[in-house]
Amino acid sequence: MQRLVTRFHLLLLAVTIAITGVGFLRVPADFAYPAHWSGSYADWLWPRDLALPVAPLIEVLILAAFFLLGRLLSKNHFAKVQHILDPALTLLLAVVTAIQLGLLVIGIGSDIDLVRLTGAGLGIVLLILGIVFFEAERHTYAGLRMPWPIVSDRAWKLVHRIVGIACGLTGAVLLALAWFDPGLGLLITAYAVTLVLLPAIAGLATILCRRL
Repeated sequence: MQRLVTRFHLLLLAVTIAITGVGFLRVPADFAYPAHWSGSYADWLWPRDLALPVAPLIEVLILAAFFLLGRLLSKNHFAKVQHILDPALTLLLAVVTAIQLGLLVIGIGSDIDLVRLTGAGLGIVLLILGIVFFEAERHTYAGLRMPWPIVSDRAWKLVHRIVGIACGLTGAVLLALAWFDPGLGLLITAYAVTLVLLPAIAGLATILCRRL
């Protein structure tokens, strides 16, 4: 049976649920997370009881989507994209788990801001990926993998440069947001947009350039 969801992915969900449970036990019931700062004043607050359940719910939805995707793909397409979708799912879940751990740490009063550290780490990874993609030369086993082919060397190079620039720019934006700390709301929204936008750009670029 074709499965994109592995035991490791379920383990990440279990860790997130465990962090959530600890959060409800250790974070005061009346605690509110500052989601956005206006100067030194928090003008957007997330109550504990609304903020903590979001991460496990998102992970359940992500796992369900990838499970259905694995069942819907043909065997040929599944074989072509499994090595991309598997680490992509791992990255998505890992980012959500890290953010949930950051919420727990903030809620119990620690000075360590894991949410910003997650953004900085993700930004650095994207900057490195951007350089790798931009400078990549066509290779049978390297580069982007899509269900549809990139037929010419010119198209292959153009697609990878587009994706490389997109990765570099989003990485720089995440690093800037992590540095200036606009608040949890904008940070987490930026992470979510990044993880959805980059695969969309890669897919769209391969479709548009496949006939060049």
